[in-house]
Amino acid sequence: MTGRLRLGVNIDHVATIRNARGGAHPDPMRAAEIAAAAGADGITIHLREDRRHIRDGDLDAIRAATHLPINLEMAATEEMTEIAVRFRPHAACIVPERREERTTEGGLNVAGLHNQIAPIVSRLNEAGARVSLFIEPDPVQIAVAEVLGAPVVELHTGRYAELWIEGGAEAAAPELERLKLAAADARRRGIEPHAGHGLTFENVGPVAAIPEIAELNIGHFLIGEAIFIGLDAAIREMRRRMDEARG
Repeated sequence: MTGRLRLGVNIDHVATIRNARGGAHPDPMRAAEIAAAAGADGITIHLREDRRHIRDGDLDAIRAATHLPINLEMAATEEMTEIAVRFRPHAACIVPERREERTTEGGLNVAGLHNQIAPIVSRLNEAGARVSLFIEPDPVQIAVAEVLGAPVVELHTGRYAELWIEGGAEAAAPELERLKLAAADARRRGIEPHAGHGLTFENVGPVAAIPEIAELNIGHFLIGEAIFIGLDAAIREMRRRMDEARG
């Protein structure tokens, strides 16, 4: 299942910097425009319940700023479902969310939350959004995602990234194997696997090389690296490394 690996650029943290002082600068719309010009295949934004970065008014502004498909990350709540149904993004990725966390800390427990998530998946499907579930690379979670009728799962690469920081490729090898098995399992079940969280220039290659994975969503690292080399250059370099790994 080889082919060009898509890159979704998460621009949340442009809004985080903007919100630190209020006002309108830096503008997430500009980030969306730069990402498109630099070779991104989509724009990912997470409208959190506490609006800590992307705000409601950003949704239509970002859509107007880019021709790229928008992937809206959202909590499994009635409020966010209503917003997503009105906004009608290309894709809607249901993620776990706690107000006290700094960032998403793990995958969504779709097995434990089946009854809560099932009607949300149905409503998003009916609204024309391509539903994705952000989960751990675990066979139980993938099996439940199939039952729920989600066409996409996004495999959480946070543990892989943490292990890489601790000891490089060797330390991360067991988690990489889990990601490989999960991606293959998803494909066998007719689900398109994506991946993301904590990916950097250094660790993206082995994940990008997994042939079943169709898309990587990367944000924090790219926005951070943009401070030093610019957003355009950061996205182009990530694109290059992904293409090189996919061969």
